[in-house]
Amino acid sequence: MTDTDTDDDYPGWDAIDAALAALYPGVAPQHYGTLIKWRLGGPDPLDGMSFYRRDDHWHLVSYGMSELYRKESDVAEVSGWGYEFTFRVARQAGEDQPPLWAANFLQALARYVFGSGNNFGPGQHLDLNGPVCAERPDTAIRAAAFTDDPELGVIDTPHGQVRFLQIVGLTLEEYAVIVQWDAERLLDTLRTRLPLLVTDLDRADLTGDAEVAAAIAHGVRHDGSSTGALFVAEASWQQQDGGTTLTVGANAAARIGRVLASRLPFGRDLYLAAAESQVRVQPGTRVEVRAEADDLLELRLTPEALAELTGLLRPVAGTHRLGTVPELTLQIVRSQIRDQSGEVVAEIG
Repeated sequence: MTDTDTDDDYPGWDAIDAALAALYPGVAPQHYGTLIKWRLGGPDPLDGMSFYRRDDHWHLVSYGMSELYRKESDVAEVSGWGYEFTFRVARQAGEDQPPLWAANFLQALARYVFGSGNNFGPGQHLDLNGPVCAERPDTAIRAAAFTDDPELGVIDTPHGQVRFLQIVGLTLEEYAVIVQWDAERLLDTLRTRLPLLVTDLDRADLTGDAEVAAAIAHGVRHDGSSTGALFVAEASWQQQDGGTTLTVGANAAARIGRVLASRLPFGRDLYLAAAESQVRVQPGTRVEVRAEADDLLELRLTPEALAELTGLLRPVAGTHRLGTVPELTLQIVRSQIRDQSGEVVAEIG
């Protein structure tokens, strides 16, 4: 990236500038633009990023997820993907140079969206499969969630609505709470300690904080889980000789168990999706195992069957035939964890 940008002003870009000028009147950010714009064949989807220096953090805002120059999509109400990323990164006293690793992180997220077509929005979350900053392998921040930026919100532009979507770095312990409860409710709880949800590479996990832990425990008991679907790398099923074998990876086993325990008792089902197989688990007064389609397995579990299944869903490879569901066998296989380059960095199970 360069610290200059030679494009003239355009309606979408100007609208973002206007929103930032209202929040930061008279402040000139440190702006970094790409050498070759995405629309001209460049490798980076975001055409620019602005860093605003605050007392305790950097406020980073992207340019490129929305339609900056002209209206190209057929959806009049929304500009581009519908948002621009924001990211608040802790700033040390006297720190004058913005954290460019954060810009690279946002570019990676943008490439994922542009390349896959999968969008982000408030309440969504992801496991980063490693530290948020590759230069800081010691950081506990290894997951992220998305919410509305508390100071910028949503604006109308000539090309449609644009949401300022803030990325919030989380520890894996905090991330585990999301699937048992709810991302937005967790972030609301963390705001008691992180008012603007600043991502601090040096901070400790907050689930060990007594007040935060109590709020989480109450929320999980009272609300249950809002996670209706889990997308996992390893999940499949096979029927043979009147029996069904459900196979899951050790890395996802405990997470699946926690979500099942936080949904089915509340009358909610859970949908497990993998590359080639899907499983829908529902609460019921009787046990039922049936194939609804070539790739969809329906499981209906009683409270007793649910308790047995969740007790077996642990990150340890093995094969278990359920006593409460004799026709169902659970197989847990070892999982390989890969870094962004595809190299295996750990095995679980």
